[in-house]
Amino acid sequence: MINFISRTNSCVTGNTDLEHLYTFKDFPIYMGCTDKEISNDLFADMSWSIDPACGFIQLTKLIPLDILYMDQHMDATGATWARYNSELSTFIVKNFDGDILEIGGGSGKLANLILANTGNLNKYIVVEPNPMFEETEKLKVVKTFFNENLKLEEKTVRTVVLSQVLEHVYDPRNFLTQIYNFLPIGGKFIFGYPNLEYLFSNKYTNAINFEHTFLMTEYFVDYLLAESGFKILTKNNYENHSHFYCVEKVDFEKNSIILENKYDYYKKMFNDYINYHLELVNELNNKIYETDNPVFLFGAHIFSQYLLSFGLNGNKIINILDNSPIKQGKRLYGTNIKVLSPSILSNYKQPIVILKAGLYNKEIMDDIWQNINKQTLFI
Repeated sequence: MINFISRTNSCVTGNTDLEHLYTFKDFPIYMGCTDKEISNDLFADMSWSIDPACGFIQLTKLIPLDILYMDQHMDATGATWARYNSELSTFIVKNFDGDILEIGGGSGKLANLILANTGNLNKYIVVEPNPMFEETEKLKVVKTFFNENLKLEEKTVRTVVLSQVLEHVYDPRNFLTQIYNFLPIGGKFIFGYPNLEYLFSNKYTNAINFEHTFLMTEYFVDYLLAESGFKILTKNNYENHSHFYCVEKVDFEKNSIILENKYDYYKKMFNDYINYHLELVNELNNKIYETDNPVFLFGAHIFSQYLLSFGLNGNKIINILDNSPIKQGKRLYGTNIKVLSPSILSNYKQPIVILKAGLYNKEIMDDIWQNINKQTLFI
């Protein structure tokens, strides 16, 4: 039994008159892998609504954080994530001030890159409930979620860093206010945020889910930053993957900021997304029904969970493939399908791989064709 957190107000306008868009029935609540029995898996309706006053799309029922983030499932595996961390660390090193507090430092990869590339940083503190790295003299961890009651002995922190975290918070306005109150005037807030507009408009299934609980595009990020008292100093784009922001806490008086209503634009984008996947899954089911070739699904993550929720025939799938060592040998949460390394494809003649991994498609295809099995067929 899940005690949901109700979110009936728009995260942007506070409007309570939200319009229902679509509900995914009985969706798995965890987007990682597990070695526990499937009887332990939890499912919930994932229901999306839109704010008619501005076009902001969000979940209305939220999973408690201790259930949603029961384990760490993100280890930033692959060349795309390596480039991203390298670029973001360079951006942070160029713009930070004082010591750094990182919220949600998961794998520790970003922290270690920053520490390796700057000599004038005394402390790097990571606030993370499930760290996957060891502490060092300079790198410290506080095992909790960031909140307004967080107390630190160090008084030298003048920069807060996030990487792919803002899209996970349940109340972005309150979260930004907490960061604003934590920092001194002139303090820096530097973060990487996914390009949700690009991801969602291109029908990528890692844009919104139980963890990414709203379609907060760049337009809404800019608006909420201004509303929270931050001045944008620098904003860069990392490919079509993410936006890099460096903003500063300023002493400000609350002014009325004009927010354009994008209701028609985002509602059409959402409906197009749903219709596209319903048609896609129908085509995929026809293809795998007609073939005698072995069929695999790539991505032990939200990519596969969405396709299965849209109706992909899981009975035809031998295994789910994933490059992450922490997923291999387990099963994808919400399914009975075991996760293996793509290297298993070397044992098959003309295996078929269903690949819908968004920005990572080319990296995955090239690796399999060049290093594992050049006869692999992708659909």
